[in-house]
Amino acid sequence: MSGGVDSAVTASILIEQGFDVEGLHMTNWNDDEPYCTAAQDHQDAMDACKELGITMHHVNFSKEYREEVFDTALNELNTGLTPNPDVLCNRMIKFDRFAKYAERLGGNRIATGHYARNLQNNGKQELHKGVDNNKDQTYFLHAIDSKILPKVLFPIGDMNKSEVREYAYKKGLPNHDKPDSTGICFIGERPFKEFIQTFVPPKPGDIVNTDGEFLGKHDGLAYFTIGQRKDIGIGGMKNHSGEPWYVADKDMNSNKLIVVQGRDHALLWKKKVFVGSLNWLDEGVAATIKNGEIIECEAKSRYRQDDAKCSFKTLNDGVIVEFNDSQWAITKGQYLVFYKEGKCLGGGKIMSESYSSD
Repeated sequence: MSGGVDSAVTASILIEQGFDVEGLHMTNWNDDEPYCTAAQDHQDAMDACKELGITMHHVNFSKEYREEVFDTALNELNTGLTPNPDVLCNRMIKFDRFAKYAERLGGNRIATGHYARNLQNNGKQELHKGVDNNKDQTYFLHAIDSKILPKVLFPIGDMNKSEVREYAYKKGLPNHDKPDSTGICFIGERPFKEFIQTFVPPKPGDIVNTDGEFLGKHDGLAYFTIGQRKDIGIGGMKNHSGEPWYVADKDMNSNKLIVVQGRDHALLWKKKVFVGSLNWLDEGVAATIKNGEIIECEAKSRYRQDDAKCSFKTLNDGVIVEFNDSQWAITKGQYLVFYKEGKCLGGGKIMSESYSSD
């Protein structure tokens, strides 16, 4: 029970289906700043459980989250990557520590308010996209251990967000109109740079174009990501066109931020990438690529991105992926997630966004 409408509706649906339901709320971040909603979320979860007439348990995983998710994200930022803490949280906390804690409380299944579907096919569980394409969250779930899928329920995976809110309103759930949470959970609504500077000190360097021309100064490469347009701070440069500047690369050796003009600049578009730290939810995929075969499917490198047709094959300890069409602003540290007819095959971390096999 996160305190949001999705988990409240999840619990209500399961009660209607005859399950013996108890709520479990977890705290992953302790912060007294006004940006942090942990206290309000806890209260909202208690209110929802009270309305539903179910017991609510509470567990604090802030220490584990700090060590296994947040510190990992900081390390990746310091090495030039753009991490995705939500993927790590699902793998390390929600579908591992949280699930084990629920089991110790006597639960034999866990249910979450994710927009995803857990379908059975030939006796095996498969992770499929939720019917609400705009809310589908399989991108964030691709890295969980496939062994836990038989114990997981996603009751709202067959619903659209509007249907979830309508259901909550009709049931009189107190959080039926609570806004969706946005952004990374520990940052909340505050600017990323403002938050992260507390943990990653500024390390000023030069901003240059692909010719090495000095264009300005940056506060630290960790505060930027590939494809970023806002807050570069070099607008209105003389002897340059009026097109906006975009971050194209981060040279960690020289501490230089490399920028280009125009969204269509060739350096922002990639057709081949190398993906490592793989996690397969489909056993057949692992067996196929182990034999050296090529798999054709679709993939996305960010949440809510349209799936793009691609093919991949094994290479060393990862896979080399080739897209049918070049993709924009593929970013090291983010995840590439593979799909086949709506089924999430798994995915891995983008290790190189400009791989060449030549």
